[in-house]
Amino acid sequence: MRALFDERQWLHDPKHFMANGTRLANPEQPRRIEVLKQGAEAAGCRFETPEDHGMGPIAALHSAEYLVFLQTIHERWQRIEGAADEVIPNIHPDRRTASYPRSAVGQAGFHQADTSCPIASGTWEAAYWSAQSAVQGADLIAAGEGGAYVLSRPPGHHAFGDLAGGFCFLNNAAIAAERLMRAGKRPAILDVDVHHGNGTQGIFYERGDVLTVSIHADPVRFYPFFWGHGHERGEGAGRGFNLNLPLVRGTGDDDYLKTLETALDHIRAFGADVLIVALGLDAYEKDPLKGLAVTTPGFSRIGAAIARLSLPTLLVQEGGYLSDELGQNLTGFLTGFQDA
Repeated sequence: MRALFDERQWLHDPKHFMANGTRLANPEQPRRIEVLKQGAEAAGCRFETPEDHGMGPIAALHSAEYLVFLQTIHERWQRIEGAADEVIPNIHPDRRTASYPRSAVGQAGFHQADTSCPIASGTWEAAYWSAQSAVQGADLIAAGEGGAYVLSRPPGHHAFGDLAGGFCFLNNAAIAAERLMRAGKRPAILDVDVHHGNGTQGIFYERGDVLTVSIHADPVRFYPFFWGHGHERGEGAGRGFNLNLPLVRGTGDDDYLKTLETALDHIRAFGADVLIVALGLDAYEKDPLKGLAVTTPGFSRIGAAIARLSLPTLLVQEGGYLSDELGQNLTGFLTGFQDA
């Protein structure tokens, strides 16, 4: 299987995030690249460097205001007396329609949903090339490739059109879906990350040209809390084109696979001719951000079930944090997918 990755994606090296009022080491570490790359290569992936497709595919979904913020905020932040190296917000508006401030502190609060997406000197460049890798992957699928893997890091599915969050800055899977839609395809996005893809849902929530489906730990007591509930079906033209399938914490392989069949039935009914999988591996039973209990063999079964849709499929990396089995879980998923 062909795979995409750019070395500049190493440049994002977040140090901290806040959880339960405590400052902790950020789990979205650059070393994930090394482990995931080895796991993909063990499944036969051949990595290529993406071309630079420019800002157009990114700006098709992310506002110019937000993109200027991502490109300039770290330099502006350093002018604040006593500021830390990483841009981390400490104040947020009560609504997205609130006035837009001129200050760096205010804009950080407007464009960063939480404290898990710190911005440092290399963040923009890494996020840009993570997105370019997804664009290149979409182009491979549009050109007739049956499947491709994108090692998108930093990940993307918590990023809205003008809002970072949950380790994410640019929504790689959504950018790929938009690219494919503009190439004349009918894309569906299937998110199998343990956390709901709230940014992806938000981007397409009022649209009916892209189906969004997410299987995740029930957000009633789990990040992202405010999105991902079963009653969220889309609005306006998007009514009925968003499907959330929340699972009880600790759900294992068999029940996960049953829920996956429901997701695949909706993708068939939508008439998708191409699939983007937001490939989180953090549903793993030993993942540091514990939510579900999928085993290593379970990931192989999930990959095989998705492959049986027989759709050209772009696999875009999302979560999956450092554990002894992270690379093995990716190898299992990719092997199951390819063998089926």
